[in-house]
Amino acid sequence: MIEPSLAYQTAVRAALIASPDVSALVPVDHIRAGSTRPDKLPCIILGDGQTEFLGRASGSQFLARVSLTVHIWAIEDGADTAKAIGFAVCNALADAPATTGFAIDEHAMPSTIWIRDPQPERTHCHGVAQLEAVVRWSV
Repeated sequence: MIEPSLAYQTAVRAALIASPDVSALVPVDHIRAGSTRPDKLPCIILGDGQTEFLGRASGSQFLARVSLTVHIWAIEDGADTAKAIGFAVCNALADAPATTGFAIDEHAMPSTIWIRDPQPERTHCHGVAQLEAVVRWSV
């Protein structure tokens, strides 16, 4: 398995791309990992992950809590478009994403915040969802 937060990020991206509701609002090539500065709008950018190792489980397995930020950017209709995308993201990730090479024991989306562009003449809106999961794998 690759590093736990990267493995989780890969599974989350695959779930978002596979969601017809998400891809109806955001082109698949606009759903990516990397810098949180948008280059194409609307977009979903998977930010950096964080890994907290929790120790070992039975059968020589390892456990870690991982967190990941999902940045949602939109310009058309500002907050309305961004919130529609955010709702589609929440629905696509209501259940843990499918995985390969590891298991997700817990999965939660504990918060989403919405930030309007401070310049009133611009209609950008930025949402940030925080995901958390407990993952388990064998070496």
